[in-house]
Amino acid sequence: MTPSVDSSAGRGWLARLARGRAARGVLAVLGLLLLASALAPLYAPQDPYDLESLDLLDAELPPAWMEQGQSRFPLGTDAQGRDMFSAMLYGAGISLVIGICAVALQLLIGVSAGLVAGYRGGRVDAAIMRVADIQLSLSTLMVAIIVLGLMRSAFGSDRFGALAIPMLVLVIGIAEWPHFARAVRGSVLAEKQKDHVLAARALGLAPMRIVLRHILPNVASPILVLATVQVANAVIAEASLSFLGLGMPATMPSLGALIRAGFELLLSGSWWITLLPSLLLVAIILCVNVLGDAMRDALDPHSVLLSHYPR
Repeated sequence: MTPSVDSSAGRGWLARLARGRAARGVLAVLGLLLLASALAPLYAPQDPYDLESLDLLDAELPPAWMEQGQSRFPLGTDAQGRDMFSAMLYGAGISLVIGICAVALQLLIGVSAGLVAGYRGGRVDAAIMRVADIQLSLSTLMVAIIVLGLMRSAFGSDRFGALAIPMLVLVIGIAEWPHFARAVRGSVLAEKQKDHVLAARALGLAPMRIVLRHILPNVASPILVLATVQVANAVIAEASLSFLGLGMPATMPSLGALIRAGFELLLSGSWWITLLPSLLLVAIILCVNVLGDAMRDALDPHSVLLSHYPR
């Protein structure tokens, strides 16, 4: 008899994920970064969004370990006198919040569309997938630039700045949902032919109950892995748009806005204004991608089988 993987093995992916050194390391880094960003108002040396607290006499001070650096600005200041350490803490939090919320919107739209397309099939499947194909044929960054440019012109700079976070979440989320729809649809097409789904249909269960109770839990693995990767992509998209001046305003800088703020000063000697936020952005993206790879390995059914039935 061919051994089958019990349900506890399927639920043990978190334990397998925690056993990996790389996964533990990146989870610790991301957890500390999220905690530090959330608690930044309590301990950050400066509120980087309070323009009245900025002093132009403190502009472009180097990090504390360099000559002319000051201990109250451990990572130096930018051209407005903003403390880079505080700005990076706040900016990393904004970038992660936008990335996570945008992926949550992608999940809501994409998973729903993929479940309907895969289970219903026929014309409904063809219509949803054609819409997804058309959207995938367009560059996410190009669409975001056009939409955000029109929004900035319609609302004005001040109003746009106040609505920057929800606008970025909407634009990035709506632009990337087809990735989830295609992944979910493919899994549903395979899952709905299995015996337990055919038995549920033979019993006359409602389609909604079959989809939510018998199909969705079994297609969750690729969704989780894709969601992790998409968080990194959403952070990159937000940083790119902010760098182009279509994302977060200068008064509420994300990491992309901080990189843009110091880009023109890079060759004048104030390298830390751009380099330090860039390194933090690269570290976040690297950690999220490593976490995605670790989750893919932990959710791999072949690794589950081998761990329970070793040779």
